Amino acid sequence: MTFYGTTATAAGLVVPKKYLAQVGEDGFRKQPVGAGPYRFVSNKPGLEVELEAFPAYWRRVPSVKTLIMKSVPEATTRAVMVKTGEADIAYAIDGPEAEEIQRDRRLQVVASKHASIFWIEFTEQWDAKSPWHDPRLRRAANLALDRKRINEAACLGFCPPAGVIVPRVMDFALQVEPPPYDPGKARQLLAEAGYPKGFEAGEFAAIPGFPTVADAVVNDLNAAGIRVRLRPLERASFYAAWQEKKLRGLFMTAAGNSGNAASRVESFIQSKGAYAYGGYQDIDDLFQRQAAERDTQKREALLHKIQQLTIEREMFAPVMDLRTLNAVGPRIARHTITDVWMSPFVSCEDIELKP
Repeated sequence: MTFYGTTATAAGLVVPKKYLAQVGEDGFRKQPVGAGPYRFVSNKPGLEVELEAFPAYWRRVPSVKTLIMKSVPEATTRAVMVKTGEADIAYAIDGPEAEEIQRDRRLQVVASKHASIFWIEFTEQWDAKSPWHDPRLRRAANLALDRKRINEAACLGFCPPAGVIVPRVMDFALQVEPPPYDPGKARQLLAEAGYPKGFEAGEFAAIPGFPTVADAVVNDLNAAGIRVRLRPLERASFYAAWQEKKLRGLFMTAAGNSGNAASRVESFIQSKGAYAYGGYQDIDDLFQRQAAERDTQKREALLHKIQQLTIEREMFAPVMDLRTLNAVGPRIARHTITDVWMSPFVSCEDIELKP
């Protein structure tokens, strides 16, 4: 069910086999047909998709008859569009813009409940010639982060500080406290590792779309003596560089796909993961064991052990569970943002407008 029924993969999409065979993949991209409540009308690549309610949908005809989904990269612009009425709902508003939305009595900010999380990758921890091979430096980075303050600045307090890179709302997630904020201890660890004056850690790429989180993390690292320079990247370029293992040193990323703890271990923790820069044999062995384990409690214990090992080895620096802040305009009577479990998106067919 995790594989076919959630956004852990796209394997569960239902499409008409005969139609796909007739038009081919290119034709399907131009005029897709599925089994949902809306019918495809038009597409402006990279800009917007227009849909119309499908009157024969099995559940019920959606209240909103025309749905236009726009791609707007800048959070500030998305917030302005809701304020002016150009958009009714805007996803992933950054903290400062969300505060402005809250001050407008016509509008509201609604936090998601989905399984997403920010963390820092240490890509060179397996390279004996790299400073990041020393776990004291990775521990220093963990202690340098003031997660509570980052949450308040970027997320208005909605995003719980994290102690492991598996979101706490997922099945089999290890429930642990985040590392304490202790910049003094961080500087002490740097000195013990041979860097009493700190060290130059190079460029720091951060997943685009969350500038307040990125700025806060960079400021905390620099304050502790881990001197980094923020490297701006477009979203597509960031994901391509991440998957192709071209981001080096340390960088901040995030993931919001559904699934359970095993889904996250598979992609990011075990050495063969699509986004993993390395791994450890004992963790790989534990991952294979849990995949074959049918006893739920035993499987959970194995997955908990994997997550505990990532903590003990300072494999990552978890930052916080992400609850996207979404702006809702005055025309919306029912937004449905939190209606679908583990999804940051609305249930489109159930949105209702005010009379």
